[in-house]
Parts: sequence; structure tokens; C-alpha cells
Amino acid sequence: MKKRLSINDIASQLNVAKSTVSFILNGKAKEKRISNELTERVLKFIEENGYQPNQLAKSLSTGKTKMICLLVEKISDYFFSHIAYHLEALAYKNGYKIIYCSTENDPEKTKELINLLRARHVDGYIITPPNGIEAEIKALVNDNLPVVLFDRFLPGTPTDYVGLDNYNGTFEAVEFLISTAAKKIALVTLDSQQTQMLERRDGYLAALRRHHIDPFILEIPFENDVDTTVSQSLDFIKSNPDLQAIVFATNYLALSGIKAITEAGLHIPSDISVIAFDDHDVFKIFNPSISAIAQPLDEMAEQLFKILLDKLENKVRLKDLHKVIIQPDLILRKSTKTRT
Repeated sequence: MKKRLSINDIASQLNVAKSTVSFILNGKAKEKRISNELTERVLKFIEENGYQPNQLAKSLSTGKTKMICLLVEKISDYFFSHIAYHLEALAYKNGYKIIYCSTENDPEKTKELINLLRARHVDGYIITPPNGIEAEIKALVNDNLPVVLFDRFLPGTPTDYVGLDNYNGTFEAVEFLISTAAKKIALVTLDSQQTQMLERRDGYLAALRRHHIDPFILEIPFENDVDTTVSQSLDFIKSNPDLQAIVFATNYLALSGIKAITEAGLHIPSDISVIAFDDHDVFKIFNPSISAIAQPLDEMAEQLFKILLDKLENKVRLKDLHKVIIQPDLILRKSTKTRT
């Protein structure tokens, strides 16, 4: 096996100082007043001999691993996987790589992952946090590690945050359903105290209060499998036979809920209208197509990465916190009736 070329080897072969080679490799040739001729000679030698830097040694000398952690609830979920796709492209363009981890909304697993990533000297963190990891987030911040939370935040734990206007998104969806003459409108949501779920519930309730309409809420445990969610949704629909519309608080709840509506023998939208929070590619090809409260995924990813990169590159102070709230888009398709 061919011996891996080191900085010492390059310096010895070209009869130059090791520090000179290091400066050239790190793009500091002009800053250190190294001649263009010597810089070109070193770079040509590297290209011809296939030099690859030792990343561990480089991280020890620079204090940077150029690695970012994306810690989300479930990387296979449509929303999180699409955010990851956009973030990976942005990171690669700026010389960073991303490590993906799924927490399964488990605080103990999340704590273990954070400890593991800290041992790997990850430069920055983008996290959708479960409740119960406040101390770990505060420890990251106290150690001057950039942390940006998204999708949900931790009350009382100051961090950078990028999220959606969940309240207004659900409020406008319910207002639209009311404008179609729907009076009995249900919310199917998660049994969760996470901020984004509470905001969606609050928006739903506020719109109903405005029109003096009673709420109908089904809370689904996060731990449910699909069949159990379908069964519970079906029981809820049968227990409320005169429901005119349902807002689902996530796209995966909507997928199970649509199956339950079909099993109940109901037709969308003639019998019941449907709006899902979070769009999904499959909603466009459903028959009928499903209306959705869509999150601008590319904009969210851009905001997340900009906030993190500015801190990684020392463009803003770590203690200066930013909160970005993005407005959703209500996309109306065939699963809702038209306004009266």
C-alpha cells in the first residue's frame, strides 16, 4: 500500500519549511507573504502526488472539524428529510459536511447523541429538540458552541431559533373552512407539549372562538404505529358522525386520517373536507388532491444555515440571538369545498 503523503514529506521533498506548506494549504500564502512561484510549486506537487490532509490533525490545528450536526425527530420524515437535503447542499457549498441523527423524540437518546457529537468536536448544531434536554442545550451554548433550534423551541432556554408561524397557519386554514359553511371542524393532533403543536392547537381554537364554534379535538400519542392511529381516527370519526371538516396537525396524521375517512365510507370533500399541516408530494396525486398548510422548506433551510454559518465564521457574536418566524402557505386543492 502506498504510504500516505504528509506535510513533513512535502516540506522535505521541496526543501521548504513545514510551516510554509501549512500556510499554503490553509489559503494563507498571501497573508504570510509567500511568493506566487513557491505557492504554485507546492500546489503542483500536491496535485501530482495526491496529497490528502489528515482531518484530525487539521481540526486540532485549526480548532474546526468543518462538521455540522443535524439532530431531528426522524430523518425519514418528509419534512425533516427535505430540510436535510437543502441544508446538505448549502453546507457542501460552504465547505462543511453534515452528520444526521434521529432522536425519535426521546430525551435520553438525544442526550447520548449530543455527548457523542461533542466528543467528535462537531462545530455547530441544528436541532429539533424534545422536551427534557434543556440542560444539554444550555451546556452547548455556555461552551460557545453555536446552536440553532428549529420547528420547535424550548421555553426558558435562550438560543437562536427558526420556525414557522404555526398559530397563524392553522388559524387561516380554519377560517377558510368556516367560509365554506363548515361549522363542525375537528383537529387531529399529537398528544404533545412541544411548542409547534401547542401553537397549531391555539390557532385552531382561536379561529373557532371568533365564530363561537365548539372545538372537537383528537390527540394521538406520538408512539402510535400507523394502524393504531388509523383505528383511533376511525373511532373518532364514527363518534362524531356530523363532522364537516378535519384539520390534521401533521402530514403523517393526515395520511392515517384519510385512510380512516375512507374506511368510514365517507367521501372527500363532499362528506368531509380535509386540510393537512405540512405538505407532502403524495398529496398532489391523491384523488382528490389534499389541501395543505405548507412550510417553505428551502427558505427555512437557508435561514437555519445562514444563522449557523455567521456564527461559525465569526460574522456575528455568539451571544447575539436571532429568532426567525416564517409564514406558511395555504395551498388549496380538491379536498376542500369552495367558499360560499
